[in-house]
Amino acid sequence: MSQQLPAEIFKAYDIRGIVDKSLTADVVRRIGHALGSLALEQGQTAIAVGRDGRLSGPELAGALMDGICTAGCDAIDVGCVPTPVTYFAAYELGCNSCVSVTGSHNPPDYNGLKMVIGGTTLALDAIQDLKKRIENGHLKYGQGQRSTAHVLDAYVDKIVGDVKLARPMKIVMDCGNGVAGAIAPELFKRLGCEIVPLYCEVDGNFPNHHPDPSKPENLADVVKALKETDAEIGIAFDGDGDRLGVVTKDGEIIFPDRQLMLFAADVLSRVPGGQIIYDVKCTRLLAPWIKQHGGVPLMWNTGHALVKAKLKETGAPLAGEMSGHTFFKERWYGFDDGLYTGARLLEILARAVDANPVLKNLPNAPSTPELNIKMAEGEPFALIDKLKAEGQFPGAEEIITIDGVRVEYADGFGLARPSNTTPVVVLRFEANDDAALQRIQTAFRTALNTVWPGITLPF
Repeated sequence: MSQQLPAEIFKAYDIRGIVDKSLTADVVRRIGHALGSLALEQGQTAIAVGRDGRLSGPELAGALMDGICTAGCDAIDVGCVPTPVTYFAAYELGCNSCVSVTGSHNPPDYNGLKMVIGGTTLALDAIQDLKKRIENGHLKYGQGQRSTAHVLDAYVDKIVGDVKLARPMKIVMDCGNGVAGAIAPELFKRLGCEIVPLYCEVDGNFPNHHPDPSKPENLADVVKALKETDAEIGIAFDGDGDRLGVVTKDGEIIFPDRQLMLFAADVLSRVPGGQIIYDVKCTRLLAPWIKQHGGVPLMWNTGHALVKAKLKETGAPLAGEMSGHTFFKERWYGFDDGLYTGARLLEILARAVDANPVLKNLPNAPSTPELNIKMAEGEPFALIDKLKAEGQFPGAEEIITIDGVRVEYADGFGLARPSNTTPVVVLRFEANDDAALQRIQTAFRTALNTVWPGITLPF
């Protein structure tokens, strides 16, 4: 029974693959068996299972639950819900463990698993250990029971009970045909919003645009709707509802590191001296802003599972990533939740007569979006190792190597880090002005060409 599993589906923060190719129902059933076995070893007796709106979701979630029950662990089906609702189910149902069957923002032919066992999000070695457990046959056998539970109403009630808007707001809401569309319009109406809905019908073919608000082109319809209606702000969710995009009335995208400034100031007003965690891709304007508002900034590795682990370890009230994952521990559970983040955003903005100046007045600097160097499998890590060992950056004030190479200058920064999910090196640059931005990019160009001759750069 111990045939090999496709290694490429076992990613750093989750399991992900192409349906019916690397990710089959049989593979998912075997992973379920391993997850059930792991849960039982940790004294857990049940795992909640939710799925996003992908067409392959019902079959894969069914296979996963079959596997969980084969181990003798119970499986609780919470249905087609956003990933944060699956996380919520682990608390609400008291089972401490859950799996979301989701392909997040990937194309329609992808699916995957985000996994929490005993309150800990599985990542890195824990995910590789699952693969080894299956291949070595370290599995339990029993007869787990399968049941269903409905937690959507409890989730909506919990947010409506926590978040209060000082005035009604009219908002554009783009769900990108992702699973957030099943719940977000109702939630935000109950909070006191009038909605201009875009693509709120759940459709796993994603017929309108890719459900990824971190890419500006996917927010074009929000920008257009804000021009054509009297809505004052636009929000967008990714495919499984754990990330948020924000657009001002005049069409400016407020990237997640600037959203985090707004949330940090708000949270620190109630948690003075609190630690705020952010990933290495975020703006250098964040740390001084957090200090100015009485908080302690902490830069950390990119990756929702790694940020959640750090949040748990430090007890910080808030964390955020440039990709759009925001984690509220203050008043919430500490998991990434695009719907709750959207609610907290509107709570802050509703205190002002006009939401837009609040957002547009947040500190900003010339910067690039994420740039990617496409490479062969394994090469990005080799390149970054060489850059750490041999890269020369004259005039740098500090070189931070917790996750890739982030070079801080007096007037800006450059970053190169290996993606943990695809074979690319991710680059980002920011500076006080365009001249400094060019200079820092030139320094990186020189260093990258020196350590990896013949490399093709996207800048």
